Amino acid sequence: MAKKKIFITQIMRYPKAKLADIKKKVTVVVPTKNEAKNVGVILPMIKKYTDDILVVDAHSKDGTVIICKQAGARIIYDHGQGKGDALRCAIKVVKRPVIVFIDADGSHDPDDIPQLVYPIFSGQADHVTGSRMLGGSDELHGDSNRYFRMIGGETITWLINQRFHTQLTDSQDGFRAIKTNVARRLNLQENVTTIEQEMIIKTLRKGYRVAEVPTHEYEREHGHSHIHLHQVWHRYLFSCLKYLFFD
Repeated sequence: MAKKKIFITQIMRYPKAKLADIKKKVTVVVPTKNEAKNVGVILPMIKKYTDDILVVDAHSKDGTVIICKQAGARIIYDHGQGKGDALRCAIKVVKRPVIVFIDADGSHDPDDIPQLVYPIFSGQADHVTGSRMLGGSDELHGDSNRYFRMIGGETITWLINQRFHTQLTDSQDGFRAIKTNVARRLNLQENVTTIEQEMIIKTLRKGYRVAEVPTHEYEREHGHSHIHLHQVWHRYLFSCLKYLFFD
């Protein structure tokens, strides 16, 4: 374990938290937008680990909400501003002590949840991120968009490590766990996927402990990503510099 001041980064495979503890203490938050073909697969897998699934829907028009309700998930709606908006809406209403954020597209494996929450349950971390750099990815290679996505993410992660003297490998993965009370103290502001790097930077700036575990990123089961790198790259860079040095 590499430790700098009070910050923790972990590059190893953690043990798994006990299933009984996860079911009592974890709310799994799933942001959705027109994911009807995917949520029917992922929600039953999540139910193995918690009976408190919170779907934050961006006013889907394809039956996503109906499928989520049939799977026993709670539903709230965001303001239609993006993934960051959805996560901020969820943080306000979660009552359990630990939140797990997982994407609805099937790119994350819910079976990694016990490993993801273990550093929190064992008192070693306040915020744990999945790392595709350690666990592998089916979405970071193969074409120019994926290549530049990887390079951009690596650059931002390097900037974070330089600023805080940490050894993180992935600042962009949406699969993560965080203490609910910590998430509320971060005063998150981003409306889109830049919230993920904002969450890490603010966790470190406020002196909380960050860890990461290997998780694999799979290709989405159906549909296409809503993120177009050429349209949003400047938002990632601006957001990173803003929270690293000014906000």
